[in-house]
Amino acid sequence: MLKESIPIYIMGKEYQISAEATILNAFEQAGYKIIRGCGCRSGFCGACATFYRFKDDHRLRFDLACQKVVEPNMYLAQLPFFLSNKRLYDMDALQTTAEQVVELYPEVKDCIGCKSCVKVCPQGLKPLNYVALAKEGKFKDAAEKSFDCIMCGLCASRCPRGLEQYNIGILARRLYGRYLTIKDQNLDKRILETQEGRYDEELRKLKYMPKEELQQLYIERDITN
Repeated sequence: MLKESIPIYIMGKEYQISAEATILNAFEQAGYKIIRGCGCRSGFCGACATFYRFKDDHRLRFDLACQKVVEPNMYLAQLPFFLSNKRLYDMDALQTTAEQVVELYPEVKDCIGCKSCVKVCPQGLKPLNYVALAKEGKFKDAAEKSFDCIMCGLCASRCPRGLEQYNIGILARRLYGRYLTIKDQNLDKRILETQEGRYDEELRKLKYMPKEELQQLYIERDITN
């Protein structure tokens, strides 16, 4: 039985696409080879952030191409990636201060609270909130509120003031993780043991273990230590 097809417009040309297809699938069904702008295809990596609109409707809509299912009369155009003016910095030279955030991202002071970033976030986050926390030097809170960010860049694409919220979020997480978290006492020991090859044989066995056996081992694992 043939699946239902619907009209989709890609780069202005009409195609009949499966009604169950995602935007990413639609491009491929139309014969396009996606080399950049796709990654995990599971909604986690953020590589396929895209925009679309509908026939006779000028408004742009945003989503992840691997997650959004096509709708009749969609107009699609895929970008290979969203541009990012990523700042370069040396983690060893950074300070955990609000001034450090402003120095690297001075536009952080220009947020007008329009919530455009909130409306397009596929993760349901509130980028303006964690940006405000980072600007105040509250890196723990900023790190927690931005933890589920997938770095797709949709927030920045809609910001009228030129903020790159996702880059500010990862700066907060890096500062918090590097300088403000309590370091596990066993971490250095485990790193050294791994470098010395202590777990090589065990990892080799896991690598070639049958799937069913590996699943059972995972279910029965000891998580008390």
